[in-house]
Amino acid sequence: MALLPTYPRFTLGTTLTAEQREFFRQHGFLHFRAFVSPEQVQQILAATEAVQARWLAEGVEKVNGVPIKYGKDVDGSRIVQRFAFASQHSPVLHELLQDPRFEALFPLLEAPNGRVGENEKDGLVINHYVNVPGSEFSQMGWHTDSLRDVFYGKRIGPMLNVGLHLDGTAATNGGLRIIPGTHRQSLHQLLFRKKYYKDVSYDPHELAVETQPGDLTVHDGRMWHRVAQSPLVGEASRRRVMYVPVISGKYAPKQPDSPTPFYLRFLHLVK
Repeated sequence: MALLPTYPRFTLGTTLTAEQREFFRQHGFLHFRAFVSPEQVQQILAATEAVQARWLAEGVEKVNGVPIKYGKDVDGSRIVQRFAFASQHSPVLHELLQDPRFEALFPLLEAPNGRVGENEKDGLVINHYVNVPGSEFSQMGWHTDSLRDVFYGKRIGPMLNVGLHLDGTAATNGGLRIIPGTHRQSLHQLLFRKKYYKDVSYDPHELAVETQPGDLTVHDGRMWHRVAQSPLVGEASRRRVMYVPVISGKYAPKQPDSPTPFYLRFLHLVK
């Protein structure tokens, strides 16, 4: 596989350009600068903290069958480190997902009935990484997002994982790593190229995605990716990212009594 030493950063409008579509077709990801403003980033962070405060007070353990991951912050206080369906609990976050620019991404699915999966899969997920004693989330090993289809005996469907980055992350501070082009790999490679979640090691083909607050990234659900641990400790290691799926096919919303998906029963192993 050819290495991709650097890549263009784009601006997302109401439609994708031919260059953007071709780059995604070839490499399986896109990176857009300044999807939201610094002021909007602060509003979003305040909204997530409000949801966190409510869940801590109410002792919420699952939302629509998806476990909520708790851990410790730099001051030892308890925080939510992985939210699920967060937009169902915040008008601010719900309104964010109504942005018409998300619709510009639908053609990348190459399938009908594209939509933002606000009420499907895990909904709007917020990952809060911090590298301190007591943290339950400082990195995530290699995986693809398409494995969940395999778990349920389904044909792998088109999916985009869309991430809004709320903190700036240089390559020297860990963060998102992807292997460009692996969205076109065989099923065998999708299943066995890496040991899912256990393998956190550097890959010579990986690309570090360096983000600024407010950036949006998009990657194909079949692509291998990981989140590298920050070599820093404490406040400097903090990274917060929101992810929402863009999907197609039959509408399959989750409900409060939905069972816990099999693959999430091992969420506690991811630290």
